[in-house]
Amino acid sequence: MGMFDKCIAILETCLSDAKMKKSCVDQVILVGGSTRIPKVQHMLQEYFDDRQLCKSVNPDEAVAYSAAVMAAKVSGSIDKSVQDVVLHDVTPLSFGIEVKGEVFSVVIPRNTPIPSSNAKEYETSCDNQSCICIKVYQGERSRSTDNHFLGKFNISGIPIAPKGVSKIMSCFEIDANGILMVTAGVISTGKMEKLIISNENGRLSKEEIEKMVNDARKYKFEDQEFKKKADAYKALEDCLYKVKNKIKEYKIKKRAIAETTKWLEDNQAAPFAELQIKKFGQREQARQARAMNPTNSLRALHDLQSKRQEPLC
Repeated sequence: MGMFDKCIAILETCLSDAKMKKSCVDQVILVGGSTRIPKVQHMLQEYFDDRQLCKSVNPDEAVAYSAAVMAAKVSGSIDKSVQDVVLHDVTPLSFGIEVKGEVFSVVIPRNTPIPSSNAKEYETSCDNQSCICIKVYQGERSRSTDNHFLGKFNISGIPIAPKGVSKIMSCFEIDANGILMVTAGVISTGKMEKLIISNENGRLSKEEIEKMVNDARKYKFEDQEFKKKADAYKALEDCLYKVKNKIKEYKIKKRAIAETTKWLEDNQAAPFAELQIKKFGQREQARQARAMNPTNSLRALHDLQSKRQEPLC
């Protein structure tokens, strides 16, 4: 049953990647020699709620015809019968970079048609940060180090400024040959650095890609928990940073800030609930400070859910 179940798993992945429910499928057409197997037909019909399967197409001829059309397109044939046929190759896995907390930030998602390009804006993760290491990964896991490392490069000369002020634009471009070029630039100065990754340089085989997709499905819950905790950690860290910047203005006790900062440094593996409790404790201190200073606004402090770029390492 293992191989038969794998067929259905692949079908579910296809529908999921297409963001389509099985109820949206109008017709199920059988192509490929394996669709002649009665067990495969039975499982397909059962999966699609006993819908009648279309068997009018010769399954072997359909595969051969498709292969011939693709070969004609790739070889640059001028035959009129294939001129209007459009074939799209897609990215088998997502491409992105590592941001603070070993979080994988996707720039080009899986199944994006090739050639393709996309850009994403990031920000510095600490005060006076003048250099950033851009680590490029390929995969589907939430933690960057669980994905396939493709390469890294540094971008320096970032203007000295408080955390989050300097912005970095990261651009990913994949050409028709599958060559990936990653460019990072400092928005305020225009300075850029880039990394080029070819298909022969560190890219994954078909089997390795399949394993990574299966691992992403297998560890989906663990990845969700990791991302949830990473977001909570970042929210508390941002809250502390903003409160520190308001100390002089609102006379918030430094001892409480120092204690929470020390706790955050010593408890990087703290569970989600504990991080949330600490964060709301800091917000309560800010609320009390605002009550003592009614003429001033702490709106920026409380707006922890505002849309900000992800901080780079």
